[in-house]
Amino acid sequence: MAKTEVLETDPRVAELKKELQRLVKSIVEDDDYSVEVMDRAREALCSIKDLKVKRSMSLKLHGPHSFPEEFRCPLSREMMRDPVILATGQTYDRPFIQKWLKAGNRTCPLTQQVLSHTMLTPNHLIREMISQWCQSHGIELTDPDQYSNEDPIMDADRSRFIDLLEKMSSSALEQKEAAKELRLLTKRMPSFRALFGESLDAIPQLLNPFSQNKGGIHPDLQEDLITTLLNLSIHDNNKKLVAETPMVIPLLMDALKSGTIETRSNAAATIFTLSAVDSNKALIGQSGVLKPLIDLLEEGHPSVMKDVASAIFNLCIIHENKSRAVHEGAVKVLMKKIMNQTHVDELLAILAMLSTHQKAIEEMGNLGAVSCLLTIIRESSCDRNKENCIAILHSVCLNDRTKLRELREEENTYRTISKLSQTGTARAKRKANGILERLRRALNITHTA
Repeated sequence: MAKTEVLETDPRVAELKKELQRLVKSIVEDDDYSVEVMDRAREALCSIKDLKVKRSMSLKLHGPHSFPEEFRCPLSREMMRDPVILATGQTYDRPFIQKWLKAGNRTCPLTQQVLSHTMLTPNHLIREMISQWCQSHGIELTDPDQYSNEDPIMDADRSRFIDLLEKMSSSALEQKEAAKELRLLTKRMPSFRALFGESLDAIPQLLNPFSQNKGGIHPDLQEDLITTLLNLSIHDNNKKLVAETPMVIPLLMDALKSGTIETRSNAAATIFTLSAVDSNKALIGQSGVLKPLIDLLEEGHPSVMKDVASAIFNLCIIHENKSRAVHEGAVKVLMKKIMNQTHVDELLAILAMLSTHQKAIEEMGNLGAVSCLLTIIRESSCDRNKENCIAILHSVCLNDRTKLRELREEENTYRTISKLSQTGTARAKRKANGILERLRRALNITHTA
């Protein structure tokens, strides 16, 4: 029971549960829920499961019990989960000695003897002793196979991590070298991403060059640091920590406006990744980040478009950010890009998201959205694009009766909506039939009058 209580107090779990509850409610109550909603619900559930498993393991290996020294792995300094014997006769925990060997080492870490071979033999005796000790102390020994894909944190990793962070307060040359290495390590090694989550000071230390150089830092250094933030944000347990570090969001906003194209693209990708958590969506939206994102979308550089569109889409899942996006001119930019046939798939998804906002619908009507969307339905072979188009048109119908005439002319000429009501996705069929019903009602009212 105690273990469950500890897990429930983890703010990350509480936040994920809130998000999962909202998503499941949307799936159960809203017939028009999208595939993206189901994907996000599954991701939230998987994240909760991962946190529970990791927390459970942590409690088992770092609880109040002091375990015998012979159960401790010489590399990790933690209780072994899968003890194996090296060629020299020394016993190590399998994931840690495997990592040592994969790094190209061919000596025993303890004795420094050259290994005659690299075969690992299970130490059944130690394994059984650990099992008996755990049982006698009421601790469940977790199956090590569950953790075969983990990237273990070794003492050498931790020391290197601390050393690199210290260099971020040194000379400009050392900062550039350390930032480059941290970028590579956090990309290749999940363990280095996890290390940042162990200390509240780690991210501020990483970003220290921005504080030291008020006039701006070298573009290459900026790129390496922003990309390291992106790598960190991939780790689920880091998302809240990164977003809630006071310096991060303002620095990402600056990076969206300046720096190399890769810096700007990676800043947008970081915002997208961080906004997977609902509380981060609100926090990031309040910062004013939608304005530089929309400006960057309008610039239209090919290599940044997808990352920017993904970030805007994720942020606009919550209503208050839809209002902010509309206020910052998102509809005009989206319509212009769609009419120019630029990244139509991604931008239609955002436009459909915004179509629940009254002001957005009014702007779409004034910008010629009805004609544009009907053309896409006629000419596109993508079911998802057709679905988004008809969903937007359905919202237009409900909010602006003056557009019914244009829809009726389209239907009379091409039967575009009738065809979609028969061949589209389930959601597209519902929306198309809803529009057809409104057209029939409007026609009956006209005849009656």
